[in-house]
Amino acid sequence: MLNVFLKNHNYKYEVGELLKLFTTQFKFVDDDLNKDKILINELIIEDNLIISNTYIYENNNLKIRLEEKDVMSSLDEKILKRESKIVIKRSIFKVLKKIYKSFVPWGILTGIRPTKIVHELLDENKNKEEIDNILKVKYLMDKSKIDLAYNIAKVEREFIYPLNENKIALYVSIPFCPTRCVYCSFPSNTLKQWGHLKSDYLNALIKEIKGVGALIKKLNKEIESVYIGGGTPTTLDEKELDILMDSLYQNFDLNNIKEFTVEAGRPDTITKEKLKVLKYAKVSRISINPQTMNESTLIEIGRSHKVEDIVKCFNMARNLGFDNINMDIILGLLKETPSMVENTLKEISKLSPESLTVHTMAIKRASKLKENIQEYEFSQYMDMVKMIDISMDYAQRMGLNPYYMYRQKHMLGNLENIGYSKRGFECIYNIQIMEEKQSIFALGAGAISKIVYLDENRIERVPNVKNLEHYIKRVDEMIQKKEEEVL
Repeated sequence: MLNVFLKNHNYKYEVGELLKLFTTQFKFVDDDLNKDKILINELIIEDNLIISNTYIYENNNLKIRLEEKDVMSSLDEKILKRESKIVIKRSIFKVLKKIYKSFVPWGILTGIRPTKIVHELLDENKNKEEIDNILKVKYLMDKSKIDLAYNIAKVEREFIYPLNENKIALYVSIPFCPTRCVYCSFPSNTLKQWGHLKSDYLNALIKEIKGVGALIKKLNKEIESVYIGGGTPTTLDEKELDILMDSLYQNFDLNNIKEFTVEAGRPDTITKEKLKVLKYAKVSRISINPQTMNESTLIEIGRSHKVEDIVKCFNMARNLGFDNINMDIILGLLKETPSMVENTLKEISKLSPESLTVHTMAIKRASKLKENIQEYEFSQYMDMVKMIDISMDYAQRMGLNPYYMYRQKHMLGNLENIGYSKRGFECIYNIQIMEEKQSIFALGAGAISKIVYLDENRIERVPNVKNLEHYIKRVDEMIQKKEEEVL
């Protein structure tokens, strides 16, 4: 157990998140009297300098001492606090790398959206060389991740800028699934247990659609993209899908939208009739998500379909005229090896989707991780790194380029999830939800609206309740909460 003592500051959250990149076997202590095994970090503000000293003691002997300093850019309290945290994290990070010798390519960044920093630097008219240097020196990022973040930010800017507060996105949640996959953390209710509520849920959802439709008209906002997710939206039958689509068109002006996405998701929910409904409703982008193309893994994760069903559904969609199909895969699924991931990507290459979303699954929740990466199944972690490299290689072979990214929290190294696409097939909704420069009005159980106030650099979240029965009973409240936020 590593004891941690913070001197002259109390940034426990930030230091704790950084420590979790290397170990979960630590605790904060109130003094530095016991020097059996302790990390001491001391903050000093002196003249125009921010100084962070980090010490490691073992058996009362000083093992490591490292000083990190930076010139204060401002005396503003908010800026000084932010810059102090960065200097503190740098000094602790360098010490931890000496102790654990771990591969942590994102440096001191513990948030999930590293491209935001790149956007801020680009807004300051920094060039590529300047940005590279800041990310390397200030945030200690590996060159591979610097290039990745920069390239994705450059693509995103084509869709984000110029900023327009009048444009919004619309999200609709269908929180039902045939079965619940073992790794799932999204709003998902199995049809076996909750299917009897589908009709009542759809009625409540349509009520919210009408209420929010009236609200958006009053605000005179223009909808740029629509995204129907879940769960699995295609757990609705063709008649229910048709009713949902009619309601959306009746209550929202969708004449100028640039993109309409529906997660068709699991092949065991896709039929020709449902795809025809989506095509008639002018859905421009669908996801058919295998997660893996290995039969044994599909069984392990609780999916009832086969690899051949994925291929059949993909070809069915192609034959009906869908020319923008995304496929999701997950790296690090139970018992999967790098060679199995390569098999998945070989099979997907044959189908040639317009986009591929690669998720890295957290190996285990942080509370279950062992003391450090070497003791915690180091080979499994490095396998994940290999899997990411394999997916990048195959994406490039398929003519797919990275266009959006977010990172997994609570896994050693904070590896990333990346969306790849062919040029011209980038998902606008995915970019906007990551970079948070556009308001998203979200409908349905578990959906969270994000209201962006550009002039104040502020975001307000308006969540809907997750529980299906509560949502059905309280849908009027869900509408009212949005009205109270924006009117």
